[in-house]
Amino acid sequence: MLKKHLIAATAVLALGALALTGCAGGGQGGSNGSANSSLTIAKPDGSAVLATQINNPFISTGSGQSLGYNRMIFEPLAMVNPVGKNETTPWLASKVQWNKDFTQLTVTPRSGVKWSDGKPFTADDIVFTYNLIKNNPALDLAGLKLASVAKDGGNVVLKFTESKFVKQGDVLQVQIVPEHQWKNIKDPTKDAVKDAVGTGPYTISTFSSQGVVLKARTDYWGGKVPVAQLKYLEYNDNTGLLRGLQNGETDWAQIFITDYKKNYVAKDKEHNVFWGANILSPDMITVNTTKAPFDNVAFRKAVNMVVDRKAQAEKARSNAGPELKNVTGIPQPTGDQYIADKYKDSEFTIDVAGAKKVLTDAGYTWKGGALMDPSGKAVSFTLQNPQGWNDYVTGIQLIATQVKKTLGADVKVATPDADTWTSNIATGNFDAALHWTGSGSNPWHIYDDTMNGAYLEQESGGQVADNFGRYNNPEATKLLKEYAAASDEATRKSLLDQIQTIFVDDVPAIPIGTHPQLGEYNTRKFTGWPSESNQYATADPTQPWAVQVLMQLKPVK
Repeated sequence: MLKKHLIAATAVLALGALALTGCAGGGQGGSNGSANSSLTIAKPDGSAVLATQINNPFISTGSGQSLGYNRMIFEPLAMVNPVGKNETTPWLASKVQWNKDFTQLTVTPRSGVKWSDGKPFTADDIVFTYNLIKNNPALDLAGLKLASVAKDGGNVVLKFTESKFVKQGDVLQVQIVPEHQWKNIKDPTKDAVKDAVGTGPYTISTFSSQGVVLKARTDYWGGKVPVAQLKYLEYNDNTGLLRGLQNGETDWAQIFITDYKKNYVAKDKEHNVFWGANILSPDMITVNTTKAPFDNVAFRKAVNMVVDRKAQAEKARSNAGPELKNVTGIPQPTGDQYIADKYKDSEFTIDVAGAKKVLTDAGYTWKGGALMDPSGKAVSFTLQNPQGWNDYVTGIQLIATQVKKTLGADVKVATPDADTWTSNIATGNFDAALHWTGSGSNPWHIYDDTMNGAYLEQESGGQVADNFGRYNNPEATKLLKEYAAASDEATRKSLLDQIQTIFVDDVPAIPIGTHPQLGEYNTRKFTGWPSESNQYATADPTQPWAVQVLMQLKPVK
């Protein structure tokens, strides 16, 4: 499966209007680092990524963002953990505080921080970066909707046109850029920023079509950097990267591995680690609710009742994450606290007889074993996912076989190239597909991605940015908006309970499995990595917290 669809959306936090203070942590982790130590980090996206050096953190397809090395150069105000305790770790900020309704953020800049060119980091850099986003809509990739950014004494105050409760991570994890360099950049949406000046622990040593080498700074504000050199490589595909992980050529990566215990962990049981962090993002059968057969809720319910989710976890995903069990689609145990009381013990079961009754009651019939809709037309649909996304392709094959066998519908499988598939999903040129949802430290993104009619109102050029199934329920849209703007936990719980009820009753999408954030690494040279027993971050080297992981590492003695 391609890397692009494994990355979950930026995490968000639900801590209420609390002040978060303290050291960013991890600076002391590398106090014994070797001057000759190195780690190799890799992705399977092909050599084209390295054809042009693009370090601009606002260009998501550039080499820096795609490979992830920008995370070691440009740093955010704070890290928001999508797993563990969902804690916020101040980073370039020494303190961040939200007001009660999350429309205002007060930031205290960390003192003693220097840019890699030696100039001091100040509140002005924070103001400049967020105003850059405010004044250039093309840079507002996360939809921050800033109203104003200004200094208030030694602090910076950011005001928003709407509550940022569900998007705290999007706000806090913006990569801060230096005003003294960027004020001279004519077009920040296109400039490659070859001279990358950041506050992070690394600078670029070399860039070529063979890879990128970063060298550690000796004056990093967070303390001595535990790894002297980072090497970033690109492989042509997952197979090549897996081989690199197996033979020790690569130390840190994020790919799906079929039968990871046999094909990776067993190659060096003592050191090789595969961890699928169970974030709040399920995989769904995204169904086109505007056309037959999924425009009929009875058929959506019936398919939901016969899908084999255990097979999805075991056969399609090689147990990379736990089986999805709760009818709300919320992954567990990560999301246990958010499941409505009435659904706490409601788990998916395969119920073929119940599914057939739902269909019969809705006017469906069978002719020679084939399912016929209420108008007498044979029921058929196509499941599509990109070729090469092996886990998803296996997943849709399993679904097709199961639905044919149990309900008698004619189900086909198509595997277009990734670009065609992406266009098909955005334009509604599909019947059904496996797709992930956004994630955060509460389930709002799960339901926003599958139920929010606001995306339909924002359709442009025939494409939508989310809610690809084009589910249109004004009540669901209203509840999602109210949840995002709510200022107290009791109100949020009530709204989320109602949202879950609509989701369970109307089946706008069909939850199929968990969508863990994957990571592979070895402990031959360093310890201190995040893991199932130490969930201070996920192990994906392209995420905002990759620098936090790096600074937690300790050389093996």
